[in-house]
Amino acid sequence: MDLKPYIRDISDFPKPGIIYKDITPLLNDSSALAEALRLFLEKLGTERIDKVVGIESRGFIFGALLAERLKAGFVPIRKPGKLPFGTIEEDYALEYGTNTLHLHRDAIKTGERVLVHDDVLATGGTAAAACKLVERLGGEIVQVNFLMELEFLNGKEKLKPHQVVSLCRF
Repeated sequence: MDLKPYIRDISDFPKPGIIYKDITPLLNDSSALAEALRLFLEKLGTERIDKVVGIESRGFIFGALLAERLKAGFVPIRKPGKLPFGTIEEDYALEYGTNTLHLHRDAIKTGERVLVHDDVLATGGTAAAACKLVERLGGEIVQVNFLMELEFLNGKEKLKPHQVVSLCRF
């Protein structure tokens, strides 16, 4: 099943000149949703995963589903002011501004094998910041996966040496 037809473009969102990739049509179709989850699991293979990290906010959707299927814990990485416990933080640049990510300081234990998930790989800044947070707590990143990748932005470069998997490339 080709997942690309289930991802629509929204022009000038969230800012003029940005083409937003809307995944809600994919989420609305149970067959497309199931296929995306199946493909993520297939591309992970037999790797043991202790924690799945989902990046706010669309990364929570497949992140939680993957964690449940992998019998792993789910860890949200959030924007400032959204996590109630003590956090560590990492600043990053994105394709239309800057921001900071936060992770509970007790979310990852040394040596835990971690899958990092987000919906889209654009410039790579958000995912690179998430990886740094995981590694600062002693986690071992097994894979960084995305529903889609905007190849022309070369975000994969910022994620070296981690294994990067994207289901759709634009």
